[in-house]
Amino acid sequence: MTHKTLGILGGGQLGRMSAQAAEKLGIQTVIFTPEPDSPASQVAQETIVANYTDEDALSVFSEKVDVISYEFENIPVETIKYLKTLKPVYPDERLLEVAQDRVKEKSFLNSIKIDTARWATPETPADIEKTLTEWGAASCILKTTRFGYDGKGQWRVSNTSEIETVWIEIDNQPVIMEEIVDFDFEISVIVARDKDGHMEFYGPALNTHKNHILHKSTVPAPVSSALADKALQMTGTLARSVDLRGVLALELFVTKDGTLLANEIAPRTHNSGHWSIDSCAVSQFENHVRAVCGLPVLPPGRHSDCEMINLIGEDINHLESYRRDKNACIHLYGKHDVKPGRKMGHVTILKEKNDVRKG
Repeated sequence: MTHKTLGILGGGQLGRMSAQAAEKLGIQTVIFTPEPDSPASQVAQETIVANYTDEDALSVFSEKVDVISYEFENIPVETIKYLKTLKPVYPDERLLEVAQDRVKEKSFLNSIKIDTARWATPETPADIEKTLTEWGAASCILKTTRFGYDGKGQWRVSNTSEIETVWIEIDNQPVIMEEIVDFDFEISVIVARDKDGHMEFYGPALNTHKNHILHKSTVPAPVSSALADKALQMTGTLARSVDLRGVLALELFVTKDGTLLANEIAPRTHNSGHWSIDSCAVSQFENHVRAVCGLPVLPPGRHSDCEMINLIGEDINHLESYRRDKNACIHLYGKHDVKPGRKMGHVTILKEKNDVRKG
């Protein structure tokens, strides 16, 4: 059965691009978001503006749609569980629970034989110092276990005074302590998996960051075929382990010795796959809509190498050079207020395809 109306929790740019992909397939979208005039609401058929804990509004939302998905991972798990009593929700809360908590995320990855950097769960500054000694390390990264993204909720510490200062700033929030990885670069792989368990992959993409925010993704990533295959295998293992229906991304560190270490899971379409809109016959957004709405996912059909550049904050004021570039595909998100660190849009620069990898 193909669902005719898709409900999307969240009104950001990922919801916007999913709604645009759904329209191509003749599928209508209803957005549920606390944010008035959100990017997704500008392109959807209908929007309900309410809090994610408002069960009355959620019930109205469910009556208008056939199936429900979400566009970012900070949706309350209780919201998904409530909506599941009313309509199908994909991906379900199992993936969301893992991705929302860094300790659960690392534990789950390790349980399915996907390696990560070493990690610990300190409860005092003394725990941090003790673990650093055990690791033989001079410094580490501290992260809040929940609600951290784009560099928020994380600190690098390397001595007692820094640890004490950050611990006061953490203010009793649960934290995870992660080993600092000596890596060459970061890559990501995106997988789409449908109701029959068929999977299609995007990437690996090479990711570079500015101020902890993704700045650029380059496809294909400069890695060997063997390493690329390993990255796809790891992502496929993750997708099968959570019985994925939809799209997820796995971010990976490539170490100096060529080892792959998982960094983070994104239980949704991902910024590092935005290039697929213009470089592929079937984008990550179309395959996400296909998967959750009961259609088969299709091969990406990547026809171009490319470079995707995020327009962050004031970058939006410097579009003229891209507008003159015949290979530049510009996507603006309809956000009215320019703020530092805010993703205002992205540009994909298409290039001649030089390799034979499918994704």
